[in-house]
Amino acid sequence: MAAASASLQTIPPSLKLSALKSPKLPPPNLLSFNNPLSTQRLTASTATAASGRRRSFTVKNQSNPATESSRPVSKIEFLIQDFVKRFMAKVHELCVYEMNEGDRGSPAYLRLGQKPVNSLGDLVPFSNKVYSGDLKTRLGITAGICILIKNMPEKQADRYEACFSFHLGEYGQISVQGAYLTTEETYLCITGGTGIFAGAYGQVKLQQLVFPFKLFYTFYLQGIAADLPPELLVTPVPPSPEVQAHPAARATEPGA
Repeated sequence: MAAASASLQTIPPSLKLSALKSPKLPPPNLLSFNNPLSTQRLTASTATAASGRRRSFTVKNQSNPATESSRPVSKIEFLIQDFVKRFMAKVHELCVYEMNEGDRGSPAYLRLGQKPVNSLGDLVPFSNKVYSGDLKTRLGITAGICILIKNMPEKQADRYEACFSFHLGEYGQISVQGAYLTTEETYLCITGGTGIFAGAYGQVKLQQLVFPFKLFYTFYLQGIAADLPPELLVTPVPPSPEVQAHPAARATEPGA
């Protein structure tokens, strides 16, 4: 007992007083959900957000078409409308023959690969005559260039990347680009046009008949503003190696 009394007497007075005081509580959290002010703020912000969501789904009044038509179109709506227009665009089919009659100095073979055989990088500029599908009308010329991509001796063939245009007089021009194989048919993309072919896109089927003298093309044109004129929509002569242009058509501007 004497030892216990001695130990109690050694406790400092300041420590005794602090032990008797109630512990300090942390200040109330103003962001707590139990705080009335915080609850009011949260309720107000939630109501504002909810009203904003309600406004975004408000049904428009269909009784006033003038107001609806004057509403600015969003970027997403514009892209959707543009996609639908392109997807639903009419396809215009056009058939023509390309013929090398040996009077235009075409083609010219430039061996940039510096090898005795056809090799990567060789260039072939060319220009040939274009006839209507029925071979009765001279429509214009082709003009362009082919770049040799691969020589295939096992097939006795070459693969080119071609970039050229069909110049069809007053009708305008169609530009195409894509693969050109000397022994197979291929599809090239239509990259644009002028005249009645302005805005054109789509693809064209190339059929080799007699390389490099006779070729048959079927255009699948999209994006042009109007139907093709009747004189271009003729029934084509079935493509074959034996086809020849009509004598009157061949006599039109010979060598031009």
